[in-house]
Amino acid sequence: MKTWLVTLALGAATLVQATPVDDLVMAAELNDPRAVTALLLKGVDPNLADSRGRTPLFTAVREGSQHALESLLSAPQLRIDAVNADGETPLMIAAIRGSLPAAQALVKRGAAVNREGWTPLHYACSGPDNGVAAFLIAQGAELNARSDNGTTPLMMAARYGSGDLVPLLLKAGAEPRAANEQELTAADFAQRGGRDVMAKELRRVMQERQRAADAANETKSAK
Repeated sequence: MKTWLVTLALGAATLVQATPVDDLVMAAELNDPRAVTALLLKGVDPNLADSRGRTPLFTAVREGSQHALESLLSAPQLRIDAVNADGETPLMIAAIRGSLPAAQALVKRGAAVNREGWTPLHYACSGPDNGVAAFLIAQGAELNARSDNGTTPLMMAARYGSGDLVPLLLKAGAEPRAANEQELTAADFAQRGGRDVMAKELRRVMQERQRAADAANETKSAK
């Protein structure tokens, strides 16, 4: 009897069909915009997760499925800033992948450029970038945003980002004198990443800005 029940259960399991959201996630993964649109028109909820816990939006961004992404973004009920299990938004994933077209499409759809804790700019400064950081800054990204442990985008760029990011951030007004909870500055991040030349330049800029700040304070005091 037990053997028969086990066999019946296994047989039933093999007959389980993929759900509509499984099909939508697959269409996003395969970058099939027509299939995405057809499934959305059938009423499939783009905010649901498939049997593996993946949502269509995160899948499209992670796989670089730009055409499928644009079809998904047409869904009015899509939660553009929904977070994954790690507290990341789709824009943060696009940023760390250096996917400028995805980042632009998400922001156009209304994705938040700024948020509490880790931000898309932090993520853009940690990966290949490809112009994402400059785009986010142009969209009003907070240059000196603090993560949960006080880390700034400049610190991430100094250790992990492409070589042009630190000059970009400094020119835009990022503060090199800021320190995180461990009292580490962007120069320290660069030093720990083996970027000695960058660390030296950051310390030079820190001294320069401190002298300017001191001079401004003296001028105020003299008035």
